[in-house]
Amino acid sequence: MSKKIAELKEMRGKAVADGRVILDKAAAEKRSMNAEEKVQYESFISDATRIGEDIATEERQLSLEKEMLGLKLAQKEEKRGNENPAEEKRMAAFRKLITEGQTNLNAEEVRALTAGTDTQGGFLLAPQEFIAELIAAVKNQVFMRGLARIIPLNSAASCGVPSLDTDVGDADWTAEVKTVAEDTSLAFGKRELMPHPLSKLVKVSNKLLRNAALNPESIVMDRMAYKFGVSMEKGYLVGTGVQQPLGVFTASADGISTARDIAMATGNTTTITSDGLIASKYALKAQYLQNSRWIFHRDALKQIASLKTGDGYYIFELSDKADVPDTLLGRPLLMSEFAPNTFTASSYVGIIGDFSNYWIADSLALQFMRLNELFSLSNQVGFIGRMETDGMPVLGEAFARVQLSAA
Repeated sequence: MSKKIAELKEMRGKAVADGRVILDKAAAEKRSMNAEEKVQYESFISDATRIGEDIATEERQLSLEKEMLGLKLAQKEEKRGNENPAEEKRMAAFRKLITEGQTNLNAEEVRALTAGTDTQGGFLLAPQEFIAELIAAVKNQVFMRGLARIIPLNSAASCGVPSLDTDVGDADWTAEVKTVAEDTSLAFGKRELMPHPLSKLVKVSNKLLRNAALNPESIVMDRMAYKFGVSMEKGYLVGTGVQQPLGVFTASADGISTARDIAMATGNTTTITSDGLIASKYALKAQYLQNSRWIFHRDALKQIASLKTGDGYYIFELSDKADVPDTLLGRPLLMSEFAPNTFTASSYVGIIGDFSNYWIADSLALQFMRLNELFSLSNQVGFIGRMETDGMPVLGEAFARVQLSAA
C-alpha cells in the first residue's frame, strides 16, 4: 500500500468512527439525534465519502502506473530480443499522423497505416501498442468489464446462447411396476448479444499536438478511454437494451426480471434498512453468493454507513488495505457514480450478484479517424473513436436488486 493511500484510509476511518460516536451516543440515551448532532454526523459522513473517492482515484492511478511500467519493460525486452522494423515504421507513421496530419504522410507511411480506401480519404488504424494501452485504460475505469465475461466476435454479427428457461420437475417416487409420468415442463430459450455502435469525439489543439514535451498519443488515449469508459459503465448498469447494452438495474424478462427485486419492508419508501439488505443478500443461492459483489451509489452508502444488525453490529466494514475493497455484510462493495441514487417509492438503490453472469460481446476493434479541416477555424484537430459492443445479464437468479418499498 502506498503511503498516501494508507494516510487517506486512516483519515476515512477516523471520520467514520467520529460519526459512529454520535450515533452510539444517541442510541445509548434511547433518542434520535438532535439538529446539531445531525449536522455533525452528515459532515463526518460527507468527509468519509469524499476521502473514499480520493482513495479509489489514487488506487486506479497506481494500478495504471503499474500496468504502464510493465508494458514499457515488456516493450524494452521485446526490442532487445526481436526487433520489428515494420512495427517501428507503423509507430513512427502514426506519430507523424497525430502531430502533422494525413496530408504530410509520404506514400510509404500511408501504406503502413491505411486499412482501406474511401472517397473521402479513408481512415487510419492506430499501431498495436496504442490500441493495447487504450483497452487497458478502459478496464481500469469501468469495473463491470473486469467482472463480466467478455466474448470477442471475430466474424459473426451477433452472439446467440441457448438458455434453459424452464427445468424438468423433480423426480417422482413411484412403485416398482407403474407407468412413468411424463414431464412436459422442459423449455429452452436463447440469449442474443448484438454489438451496437459506440462513438466519441475528442478535440485537441494544434499547438498542444506540436509540443514536443508532451506525448500526443497519450493525450488522445486518455480522453478516449474516459469517454468510452463512461458510456460503457452507464450501459452495463442502467442501459435500456435498445441500441445499447441491457443494464443490471433495468427490469427485463431478457435479463433480470422483477422477480429478483427485493423490496424494503412497508414504510421504507426513502430509506435503506439493514433487514432489507440482509434479505437481498440471502435471495442469492450459495453458488452465486460466494462470488457476489454489491454495487451502490455513494449517496446510498451515506445511509448504509450508519446501519446496524439487530445485535448492534455495523453491517458496513471499511478496508484498511489498498487492494482489498470495503465490505457490506461480508461481501465486497463497489461504488459507482452511475448506479441509481433517487430515493423514492419503488426505486432501485443497489444490487448484489455474481457478475460473471453478465456477458459482454465486442465485435469491432477500436478505430480512429482524424478530422483535419472540420475544426481548423478554432485551430483544433478532431479525433473520432468507434467500437461496437453489447452486454446483458444472462442469468437472472444470479442477481438480487435492492428496492425501496412501494408504500
